[in-house]
Amino acid sequence: MKKVSILKETNPPWDVFNDLCPTRQVLDRIADKWSVLIIRRLSDGTLRFSQLRRAINGISQKALTSTLRGLERDGIVSRRLCASVPPRVEYSLTGLGRSLVKLVAGICSWAEGHIEEVQAARHTFDSFNKAALPEDEADSASRSALRRRP
Repeated sequence: MKKVSILKETNPPWDVFNDLCPTRQVLDRIADKWSVLIIRRLSDGTLRFSQLRRAINGISQKALTSTLRGLERDGIVSRRLCASVPPRVEYSLTGLGRSLVKLVAGICSWAEGHIEEVQAARHTFDSFNKAALPEDEADSASRSALRRRP
């Protein structure tokens, strides 16, 4: 039996802090907001493309398609084409994808449970550090302040 070798920039043990390590690509994929939301929705079971799109407010068809392809490529999501008229495509988590469910649920719960603290921290930071805001956010904050003046 011939072994297939895969080009690796680093060797085990893997190191996410090494910019050449392929684990960085995995972090990019699973830390993406759309990936997190897709994994969270699929944790409840198989869904069709249209069901996923309706279940994730704000995601475009392009973003959903691209994210699902990436998750499928990484072995996190499986895609199944159903022979029907019209054709139906279903997505579900693989075993690898299911191994992320508790982590993703924890991240979502943390975000929902701490959003008020984060918003307060942002408000405090923005109030004292207007110069530290990116230019477009600073302009937006200035325009908002001007609109509120009597």
